[in-house]
Amino acid sequence: MAVFKGRSGSAKAPKAAEQPLAGASIDAASVDLTPSTSSIKVVTEATAIVPGRDSVETDALNRDKPTYLRRDSLRGDIFDQPEPAAMLTAERLIDVSARNRQPPESGFRRFLYFLSFKTINLGDSLRVRERKAIDARISIPFDGGAKFVPVLTRKGGVGKTTVTTLLGMAMAMVREDRVIAIDANPDRCTLAERVSKSTRFTVRDVVNRAAAIDGFTDFSTMVSRDVTRLDVLASDSDPMLSEAFDEGDYNVVADMAARYYSVVLTDCGTGIVHSVMRPTLQRANGLVIVSGGSVDEARLASETLTWLEANGYGDLVRKSVVALNTATQGTNLVNLSEIEQHFKSRVRAVVKIPYDPALAAGSVIKFAELNKGTREAARELAALVVEGIARS
Repeated sequence: MAVFKGRSGSAKAPKAAEQPLAGASIDAASVDLTPSTSSIKVVTEATAIVPGRDSVETDALNRDKPTYLRRDSLRGDIFDQPEPAAMLTAERLIDVSARNRQPPESGFRRFLYFLSFKTINLGDSLRVRERKAIDARISIPFDGGAKFVPVLTRKGGVGKTTVTTLLGMAMAMVREDRVIAIDANPDRCTLAERVSKSTRFTVRDVVNRAAAIDGFTDFSTMVSRDVTRLDVLASDSDPMLSEAFDEGDYNVVADMAARYYSVVLTDCGTGIVHSVMRPTLQRANGLVIVSGGSVDEARLASETLTWLEANGYGDLVRKSVVALNTATQGTNLVNLSEIEQHFKSRVRAVVKIPYDPALAAGSVIKFAELNKGTREAARELAALVVEGIARS
């Protein structure tokens, strides 16, 4: 048989010899049926399939990111990635050293500050810092509309109107928004007599002229404004007329006040089942219960809380504040700490209002002329009330 050589010199059999002849028999035993894998290319790690663009971005996002901490920067650590914007905090950037501290407000510290050409800054005294801290609590901004705070009790003569006035003055002096106190007592009430009266309009006039009130300028003519910026809306002086002040009338006045004021205090009457009480409590964001320092006054105040809980106002009770007026009769004979502990088990906080001759006179209250302890108690009450209604 002839042998053909290619260009490479290797011997190749003729193609005709490689093909079986037509009609020739094939031995099945001589045929290799095992599948061949010689033509399959094995992909190793070095020749792995290159991922597409989307998978590359996903891997980059899932890659472990370095954690930036303030203490790492203080140690001088260097990161291999750019710092995120979250690292630019006020704590890190603002210089709180003495040279950049706010100058002292008054006294020897302020004198020394200017005497040293502003090189010695001792800051404010502890008393001033405490006052500013209370101011910050009272001036907390509110979200949403007006906040309603009823002041109530089931017994008259415990200083409810006085507490309403003190609370409103303490708020109005510090807050930049408007505060109003509404006299919603169906009986003859003296809330308007606790501030310098500048108008003869009452809640009845607001109800009758509601459609004609076109803005705050119109409404402001119907209220009396104290030097602390507290506005007071008086009730009817005639008991027969004031008795006609019902639920619908209160809603008209409350809706009008909510347009122009951020805080609406309501001096409620002693009749807790009066029709005005229902809309007052339904609108309430906070609550102040006034108690005297005698046994029956404390018991009636506690029963007021019980009535509220039994009528679906349990949440309002738990976040309410009790103003304990220690200037009422019988206070000297009663263990006030026991009364205070009792109310602390039922409400969020208790504030004791001390005796003050300026309050006992029952005339116009001048906040700046009150005793220091009275002013501090009123401001603490205001701070507690604001903190409570700010969360509602």
